[in-house]
Amino acid sequence: MMTLVTRRDFLKAGLGGSVLLACAGCVTAAADDEAEMLAAVASAVLAGVLPASPAQRQAAISETVAGVRRAIAGLSAAAQKEVGELFTLLTLAPARRLVAGVSSSWGSAGDEEVSNFLNRWRYSRFALLQGAYAALHDLVLGAWYARPEAWPTIGYPGTPEIF
Repeated sequence: MMTLVTRRDFLKAGLGGSVLLACAGCVTAAADDEAEMLAAVASAVLAGVLPASPAQRQAAISETVAGVRRAIAGLSAAAQKEVGELFTLLTLAPARRLVAGVSSSWGSAGDEEVSNFLNRWRYSRFALLQGAYAALHDLVLGAWYARPEAWPTIGYPGTPEIF
């Protein structure tokens, strides 16, 4: 026996589908915002060691952002949650302005503006902000120096060969 779809069922399904699509869009936008924020932080933290060529610079920043994500994936669930909360805070425009003091979007923020934000957190009287700075700093530097291309700048000869 065939059942007819009522108008109410049709509207519920449409509303449910709209909510799902909106949530998917928010997740995609959040991932993009997170990558943009990490790229801005990496650019500021690594300002003195990034390649001069714009293409090489962008590639190095992208590799570093990917490295940060790999590093986060290796953390405990509790640490991943804390880092996720930090990233969410920094990607929300009102919080970015209020807590980080970065008025423009992460993609438009210059190294100086991002460095100023990082230094405010680094030297903050609040241990929470100091810890958040340390997490951002260490994740970026860890991802940068995990790349074999960066080893010569610190005199690291690479992993020893085992015979």
